[in-house]
Amino acid sequence: MHAMQYEITLPADYDMEIIRKRVATKGHLLDDFPGLGLKAYLMRERVDGSPVNQYAPLYLWTAPEGMNSFLWGPGFQGIVNDFGRPVVQHWTGLAYEEGPGGGAVPRSATRRRVRIREDERPAFAVEKALAAHQQLARADGVVAAAVAIDPRHWELLHFALWAENAPEAIGDVFQVLHLSAPHRTELPRGQQW
Repeated sequence: MHAMQYEITLPADYDMEIIRKRVATKGHLLDDFPGLGLKAYLMRERVDGSPVNQYAPLYLWTAPEGMNSFLWGPGFQGIVNDFGRPVVQHWTGLAYEEGPGGGAVPRSATRRRVRIREDERPAFAVEKALAAHQQLARADGVVAAAVAIDPRHWELLHFALWAENAPEAIGDVFQVLHLSAPHRTELPRGQQW
């Protein structure tokens, strides 16, 4: 599994209805994309207490070929054409689980990024992240949860989809405008090594 996200931060007075309409008209285009475990079309708004207006879709890929096909194909080029070329963050998967709300349509998502301290052993940090992931994945209302790592920056990514409103204490909170999940059942469960 590979996790990928790009963030498009928009002006404070940006009409976020433009993003909603974009997702409503184009979101279905990835509903059968090869290699895509899931894509959560995420948005957060200042009017909801976010520090920024932001469109920040997050992807979980079953294999790098699907991710590469998207990045070098017309899908990502549409983002580049409309918003410029954003930095694409990516992490290698550590674990994925379906939660107790796995059958629900997610309404919100949380994302928490944690830097591994320079004096902390990477294996120990990953072990702690996996334990936290297991706890998060079992929480009431969780549809699905993933944890991944970027070893270039030594950053952990904790991500969860929620059936209803996500708890703010867990991290950045996003609205889920649409979920494309053509190969969600193929995302490997549990620890990924």
